[in-house]
Amino acid sequence: MKLDSLMLEILRCPETQQELTLADDALLEKLNAAVAAGNLTNRGGESVNEPIDGALVRSAGDVAYPIRDEIPEMLIESGIELAPFA
Repeated sequence: MKLDSLMLEILRCPETQQELTLADDALLEKLNAAVAAGNLTNRGGESVNEPIDGALVRSAGDVAYPIRDEIPEMLIESGIELAPFA
């Protein structure tokens, strides 16, 4: 997943304003495995049913915002808690 470097510099977590980095391939594999198993929900309590192309992880490493079709979903409720994937 490529994201324009300028866009990555500008984007911040909508909740905490922390910097964001692209998720690595290992994390994406874990998230998409959870999607396939029907075991992934977002912070809004909704099931995540579609695989994600990428994710932006806030600097604390505790929440990721999914990227689909090269568009980051930058809503607090779209965030995915990463504690189960640590």
